Amino acid sequence: MEGTASYLTLVVIGILITVGVGQILLRSGQPFLDDVFQNKESAHSINRLLVVLFHLLTLGVLGMISVIDVPADAGTAQTVVFKIGVVLLLVGIAYGVSMLVLLRIRERRRQQAVSAEIDQKLAEQRRGPGRFRRGGGGPAPESEARTPSEQPGD
Repeated sequence: MEGTASYLTLVVIGILITVGVGQILLRSGQPFLDDVFQNKESAHSINRLLVVLFHLLTLGVLGMISVIDVPADAGTAQTVVFKIGVVLLLVGIAYGVSMLVLLRIRERRRQQAVSAEIDQKLAEQRRGPGRFRRGGGGPAPESEARTPSEQPGD
């Protein structure tokens, strides 16, 4: 009976930790994703998908850890504490990976925004004569205002 009690204790504590960290990810990730995607609906959907992925991975690992045998000389309390420690390490790793994914998404979006801004400025430079000229952008020099017959000879 002692084995079943420690097993259930581990599973309950692991589920509570996983759900708690998942809620932190859900709440803290929302403003971050709103900034990245500039669309609240998309950000909310992606946030939920990331949290579901986090829960599935973490609960799957918890299920595998719960059946791992610890050396026989360890007592029940030590076994539960050891397994909870492993769960915490893996939840931390999963959380870290989730944060890295979010950071990579944000960085890619920022790079796309900067690239689009540069493309727009280059297009503006190519479009308008007299706009963004080298040499101060003042009035056109005299040589440009003359007709070909008025140009000085070579």
